[in-house]
Amino acid sequence: MDILLVAGLWLDESVWDGVVPAIEARGHRAVPVALPGQGDGSTTATLDDQVAAVLAAVDAATGKPVVVGHSAACTLAWLAADARPEKVAEVVLVGGFPTVDGGSYADFFDLADGVMPFPGWGPFEGPDSADLDEEARRTFAARAVPVPAEVARGVVRLHDERRFEVPVVLVCPEFTPAQARSWIDGGDLPELARVRHLELVDIDSGHWPMVTQPVALAGLLSSVADSVDPGR
Repeated sequence: MDILLVAGLWLDESVWDGVVPAIEARGHRAVPVALPGQGDGSTTATLDDQVAAVLAAVDAATGKPVVVGHSAACTLAWLAADARPEKVAEVVLVGGFPTVDGGSYADFFDLADGVMPFPGWGPFEGPDSADLDEEARRTFAARAVPVPAEVARGVVRLHDERRFEVPVVLVCPEFTPAQARSWIDGGDLPELARVRHLELVDIDSGHWPMVTQPVALAGLLSSVADSVDPGR
């Protein structure tokens, strides 16, 4: 099965380099998705451009793919389910949650010269980055790609309620499944509250398990693909 890998903010597709071979050793095809504005040098890419790139990968997949979104890109994975509910086998959300219709994609930090630079480690101190050593932090910061403003401030538009029929696995890295369940039940995650088939799973990592726990994450994603209902 094709497993499409969509990275979050400031990351290009190479962040999945440790995950890809471990997925393929399990017999699946790993496809890191290149997002416009995150590695191609463009500072004018839009959220629509990134959605189009994910949908192109869905359309090019053999059969129905599993679409994996990390952090902010959980919304990109969810937008793929909204646009292609009949073609996405399952959505996996790693360390993030889908934005609601009408919300901004990732307007989290200040812009400078038309982009949202990596803000440094201050906002991520604590469980997010506890498993990143100093060398890993320096490497991450040096490779971080500023996110175009039109991506960060793009408005999310959802159209098809059949997205709630697409099974979802929420991978919980720096938070626990119990915490995630309390947020869902408390009304903080309205999109996930309406998903018909939602599974919450734990992974012992910070916010970037593809960096710190790539083999464990690959095993989890491969297990999701192994368990997909082919008749859905």
